[in-house]
Amino acid sequence: MSLTVRLHITNTLFHLNLKAPLTKRSDNTKFLHSSVYHPNPLSPLVFHQRMSSVPLCKHSVTIKSSLIDPDGGSLVDLVVPESKRELKASEAELLPQLKLAKIDLEWVHVISEGWASPLKGFMREDEYLQSLHFNSLRMKDGSVVNMSLPIVLAIDDEDKERIRVSTDVALVGPDGDIVAILRSIEIYKHNKEERIARTWGTTAPGLPYVEEVITPAGNWLIGGDLEVLKPIKYKDGLDQYRLSPQQLRKEFDRRQADAVFAFQLRNPVHNGHALLMNDTRRRLLEMGYKNPILLLHPLGGFTKADDVPLDVRMEQHSKVLEDGVLDPATTIVAIFPSPMHYAGPTEVQWHAKARINAGANFYIVGRDPAGMGHPTEKRDLYDPDHGKKVLSMAPGLEKLNILPFRVAAYDTVEQKMAFFDPSRAKDFLFISGTKMRAYARSGEYPPDGFMCPGGWDVLVKHYESVQAEEEATQKPTAVSA
Repeated sequence: MSLTVRLHITNTLFHLNLKAPLTKRSDNTKFLHSSVYHPNPLSPLVFHQRMSSVPLCKHSVTIKSSLIDPDGGSLVDLVVPESKRELKASEAELLPQLKLAKIDLEWVHVISEGWASPLKGFMREDEYLQSLHFNSLRMKDGSVVNMSLPIVLAIDDEDKERIRVSTDVALVGPDGDIVAILRSIEIYKHNKEERIARTWGTTAPGLPYVEEVITPAGNWLIGGDLEVLKPIKYKDGLDQYRLSPQQLRKEFDRRQADAVFAFQLRNPVHNGHALLMNDTRRRLLEMGYKNPILLLHPLGGFTKADDVPLDVRMEQHSKVLEDGVLDPATTIVAIFPSPMHYAGPTEVQWHAKARINAGANFYIVGRDPAGMGHPTEKRDLYDPDHGKKVLSMAPGLEKLNILPFRVAAYDTVEQKMAFFDPSRAKDFLFISGTKMRAYARSGEYPPDGFMCPGGWDVLVKHYESVQAEEEATQKPTAVSA
């Protein structure tokens, strides 16, 4: 059954206007907690065939509210069936081998589960050039799918010489196990400067992904079709939260979701985030949706050194649900396995596109998504408004409903996180991620109402352990006379 709602938007950019006045509600609402990541199944719901029109402003667009189709029409699944794994593993042993770094393995994981559908392996040159120059791929039927980040595997001269004329190679994980076969390979030049300039819009030194991955990489790229010998696991106690797009879609179906709104973050959840997510759900209900589900989707791949580690973030997210800040019955917390580029408007397209493949038909975007401070100057690397503007116009993302975020800050009068009111700007305090980490490092509590106490305690304990380790390494070693 297809459900539709007519939305009215202010201009030709394709996004929903969430800036309408708020209805009065309690900001101290607490949700009863059952199980943080596995709430009880929801009771069956009855949906209407067509929902009432909600006049937000002029110019109407009809948006389907059923779960969104994956790019290319079907999800890519590149994991070899269990019955064929032994045979494929035996074949892989006889092939030239390439050693993967940890971030390369993260990309194998991403590709194998269909996050990058319809991509079926590391990019060959024609795919690479389309991604690098057009932020998209053109399908055989003429349609276009978004693909804003090149997903490539670099090799050096020695690797290239060892492969010689082989058409297939085996990929070896950081632990020494063969994880995949790359078929029908193509090797082409890795122009690092062009890649960096077009992806980040700068070649300034200090870009985290560039320094970690691209600068030390080889001068060749190798593309081909992937066959992954078994599901990628990290054995870090968090694998149960790494739900694939297929698993997420099944969970949305099980919960009878008629809308899924995704929120990506790489930082701990504070009450401003929660205000936004709860307010978005309220607005979707007002628009006529019956059971909108939040996909709280922290990024789980490579992040820069000063970001909060994944295991700490996951524990903090758990406390947010335990403390009732978000409702476990309407929230799914899962890990998005992609590495982070910090490439601003270019990268946020990738983040949105991957959530299409996971089944989200709404994507929340805020200030300076996927951005960072300029590595050599005291300013933001990207205009903070460009991410949401680009998402509204990006090729291949037309079917995704973009939800631009309202700015939340700490209201010093009300002593809670609230939507920023420019008419009394002096009453609001903006607490940056850097400031939040400084509070936690010092053991100081932020203003009441900034973050739930349980979640804050997780951060304080993390930084206490970091400081203890730093102090232990700085102690001078005694030297005998």
